[in-house]
Amino acid sequence: MDVRVQEAAFDLGAESAGFAARCTTSGAVVTFTGIVRDVADGLEAMEIEHYPGMTEAALRDIATEACNRWTLEDALVIHRHGRLAPGEMIMMVATAAPHRKDAFEAAEYLMDYLKSRAPFWKREMTRAGAAWVAAKDTDEDALTRW
Repeated sequence: MDVRVQEAAFDLGAESAGFAARCTTSGAVVTFTGIVRDVADGLEAMEIEHYPGMTEAALRDIATEACNRWTLEDALVIHRHGRLAPGEMIMMVATAAPHRKDAFEAAEYLMDYLKSRAPFWKREMTRAGAAWVAAKDTDEDALTRW
């Protein structure tokens, strides 16, 4: 299991290929990449803050829970912080399992919990000004299936 919180951009192709190459007993690898999207007011940047140490521990706990709930060979979570522009990759999740069902479900679980429970604070910088991104009921509702 590999969990990283970093400011630097990551190479999606290299991360995906490296992850898959390590997972020699898996029949399925699932990856998901979150991208900073533009908003109605014209997003100039998204600033992501976190508490070093606490954030990594929380992400490790979420990834460990996924590994315990599904039969996974490996899991990868990368989440960026700092100032990101529209179109930049913000995070990546990868799971590897003997069968696709476990890989897909574990990846969805990780994405749902990262979206709603990971200790990151996001602020959108638009032409209209800056505002903190509020939690969404739909993100909370997604957790009920787990």
